[in-house]
Amino acid sequence: MNDRELEKDRLREVVRNAYARVATAAPQAAGCCGPAPSSATACCGGAGINPVSAERLGYSAEDLASLPEGANMGLGCGNPLAIAALQTGEVVVDLGAGGGFDCFLAARRVGPEGRVIGIDMTPEIVAKAPANAVKGGFGNVEFRPGEIEHLPLADGVADVVISNCVINLPPDKAQVFREAFRVLKPGGRLAISDVVATASLPAEIRQDAALIAGCMGNAAEIGDIEAMLGAAEFVAVSMRPKDESKSFIRDWAPGRSVTDFLIAALIEAVKPAA
Repeated sequence: MNDRELEKDRLREVVRNAYARVATAAPQAAGCCGPAPSSATACCGGAGINPVSAERLGYSAEDLASLPEGANMGLGCGNPLAIAALQTGEVVVDLGAGGGFDCFLAARRVGPEGRVIGIDMTPEIVAKAPANAVKGGFGNVEFRPGEIEHLPLADGVADVVISNCVINLPPDKAQVFREAFRVLKPGGRLAISDVVATASLPAEIRQDAALIAGCMGNAAEIGDIEAMLGAAEFVAVSMRPKDESKSFIRDWAPGRSVTDFLIAALIEAVKPAA
């Protein structure tokens, strides 16, 4: 294994360990990893993961009321379902599903005729998410362990691929987009909310393990994401930066000036119809 592959494995392990700590933290009712704790360091052992209230990300009170306890880990940076245009009977794949937050909301929209498959690489999270599905009565949702760079899915199974603040994490984002393209049906849609870089990240951000796990240190530049989506053969690519996201990204790393370089964006793309 060459140095580049070793570095990729190191980054995956940093992220996996950080999210394992989130999954095994105290319940939200105790104030850890809930919608609006005072600090991520106190909440998640300094992992660099910073919960954001769902309301700030564009979810409604009705959305939140429909979720089982434990589904909301507070780890998103937007609402990909706002751009997914889900229809009854569709199959949805969620990259980095966490506790199932967006999976369960998607399941309501596609109905019992549809299906939602959540993928997550953290064993501690994958072990908890199915119990959340049972608690919420979501018979049309399943969770599978796996890296989003190597999806445990057959070709052409999904109508829509969604993701919420996850694709910034893996080291090989081009491979993630190729995999998303592979599992989509012709005419299928990609709907993502993620942190992106508006300028080249300085070394002190790129090399900080806490900032990497906290969805900042490994973010790709907007132009690079557009190029990767194009190389994966997606069309109708749309990138919509959300200026209001700087208010909570700033809270993720107090005193670090991360919003000079980072912003959340809604990203859409389509796999060409056959």
